[in-house]
Amino acid sequence: MFLLFPNVKGYTFEEVLLCFSIVLIQFSLAECFVRGFDMFSATISNGEFDRIMVRPRNEIFQVLGSKIELTRVGRFLQAVLMFSYGVHKSRIDWSFNKVLALILMIVGGFVLFSSIFLVYATLCFFTTEGLEFMNVLTDGAKEYGKYPISIYGKRVLQFCTFIVPFALVQYYPLLYILGKSTNSWYRFLPLAACLFLIPCYLFWRLGISHYKSTGS
Repeated sequence: MFLLFPNVKGYTFEEVLLCFSIVLIQFSLAECFVRGFDMFSATISNGEFDRIMVRPRNEIFQVLGSKIELTRVGRFLQAVLMFSYGVHKSRIDWSFNKVLALILMIVGGFVLFSSIFLVYATLCFFTTEGLEFMNVLTDGAKEYGKYPISIYGKRVLQFCTFIVPFALVQYYPLLYILGKSTNSWYRFLPLAACLFLIPCYLFWRLGISHYKSTGS
């Protein structure tokens, strides 16, 4: 696209690269450490969750520890290289507040993607098998995250602000970092996105209460 146009809705190639690299860092960290939830359908179908249930430890921590995908480190390193190039070329005037915004973006994005993986795992309590449509919110978010959310239109931006708060860990703090907005509150919005974990966790508890052994 940038071979045909110098910018996309006011965003240069370097700024878009920076945006995508941050999203890729968020996603790769979640995929690495929360892989157990992504593979949760197998945990239920093979009866492993029965053993998890009888252990005197929190189910979430057991699922987290069941699968750590260190092979995803390569994707993380790729994202870091992209980020380094984007930072160098975009010539951002870095300050403490912008560094803080960046750190909160990464942490908030990790929590958000982890929450979505948790929802995916919870649905397996009701269907046994995983639901492919959830990939729209995981892999799909990673792909759509190549560009600032606003370029997809007002309705998408509203959905990603108030329903699945992806814009809170991508679009708004990015505006602040790039100097396209002087609203200093934008740097704290990733913290608000972390609240998305609460309903996801409650949904998880609901799923556990409805769990029935597969008998495997």
